[in-house]
Amino acid sequence: MDKRVYVNRTLNLKRIRYIGLDMDHTLIRYYTREFEKLSHSVMKEKLVRNKLYPQEVLDLPFEYDLTIRGLVIDRKRGNVLKLNRQGAIRASYHGLNAIDYKTQQKVYQSTYIDLGDPDYLAVDTSFSISLATLFAQIVELKRHKADIKLPDPATIADDVLDVLDEGHRDGSLKEIVKSDIKRFIIKDPEVVSGLEKFKQHGKKIFILTNSDFHYTKMLLDYAINPFLKKNSTWQDLFEIVITSAQKPRFFHDDLKFLKVNFSDGTMTNFADPLKPGIYQGGSAKNFTKDLGLQGDEILYIGDHIYGDILRLKKDSGWRTAMVIEELQGEVEANKKAQPIVDEIEQLMHRKEPLEDELTELMTAKFEKETDAGCKRIEVLQEKITEIDSDISQLIKKQQAMYNELWGQLMRAGNEESYFAHQVDRFACVYMAKLNDFFSLSPRTYFRAPRRPLAHEI
Repeated sequence: MDKRVYVNRTLNLKRIRYIGLDMDHTLIRYYTREFEKLSHSVMKEKLVRNKLYPQEVLDLPFEYDLTIRGLVIDRKRGNVLKLNRQGAIRASYHGLNAIDYKTQQKVYQSTYIDLGDPDYLAVDTSFSISLATLFAQIVELKRHKADIKLPDPATIADDVLDVLDEGHRDGSLKEIVKSDIKRFIIKDPEVVSGLEKFKQHGKKIFILTNSDFHYTKMLLDYAINPFLKKNSTWQDLFEIVITSAQKPRFFHDDLKFLKVNFSDGTMTNFADPLKPGIYQGGSAKNFTKDLGLQGDEILYIGDHIYGDILRLKKDSGWRTAMVIEELQGEVEANKKAQPIVDEIEQLMHRKEPLEDELTELMTAKFEKETDAGCKRIEVLQEKITEIDSDISQLIKKQQAMYNELWGQLMRAGNEESYFAHQVDRFACVYMAKLNDFFSLSPRTYFRAPRRPLAHEI
């Protein structure tokens, strides 16, 4: 795949003085399938041991492609949903069972999902794939095994989320990553050379992560230090490193920074203006003020639409960029699917004038109360039905090039997915991996394309 940065809003890098990086899944890339498989295993064990779930849960296999990022869990009903940009449901599953359109309409009617409603849980990070997968599998187990005692769907959702958070909090996941780091963490020397290039051009690079100091140090020692110039470490590369940042709270609260001692990770209170070093906590407000910056002089790059991008854009005024790991496969699939898309468009061009003619004849029939044109109406209806059947087969063929259950990440059928809408709304630019950005010139001017309005097409 070509290295591309996709532009939603104009961004002039010459105006950017500080570039901030999230660590997990942004600066430090994971072998995502391996890490999510680990998360799935840890969650199952904790559900059985701590939440007293039945032993059958331990036998559930990890299936990475059961869910994708951008889905929504309906906690109350036990369903997993895919939304379009307005929040309308475009695909749904109960457990692993697809919900047909008529049933979906009966259950949800014309509901537009409000993600502010606590009944809904967004699957919006790479770390959420295993969560959504395990939730769907347990709901399916409950559906098929009436003799197994399992709680209601809302409790299942809460329990799965709780054990995932616990796995991150108590070190269950991190200790396994530490013991077999090559299995989980990708080394990318090109990212390091790109960072050095930007620093050479006067850009200040900082890290802002929710991971604690010891885990951050371990990953940076492993993935950054080996590719730096002789006698240089990641401390020389990054102006400031902020750990345990509590994003998104970092972007809207007014917390104090703590100074981290590099030698042992101990912390002391810090009341002075921010300067180069390693810290814990803090806030975007104080970061911006202490360094004498305007919000639009800072670009922050992350992978979490809510924790890294949405609240930051709303509350801090920093410029935003998003890493979407799945984008690489999606763009490649788009290219392969293009001949099918062209064929669908050709059929639509054939169908539209037939529909227009049918509309005119049907209108005349009801307004003039005449049977004239009935034979032509039948012919038109047959032709339209035939074309619809051909289009339906092509759509199935096209969707088979993406996720088998959910299709494209950035589309819900022919519409933008809700995830794509959030990216469009809150990320100034986006890319498949960080190196796509740092391979460019630090003086790049990203120009957003002119988008035609509906009446201009």
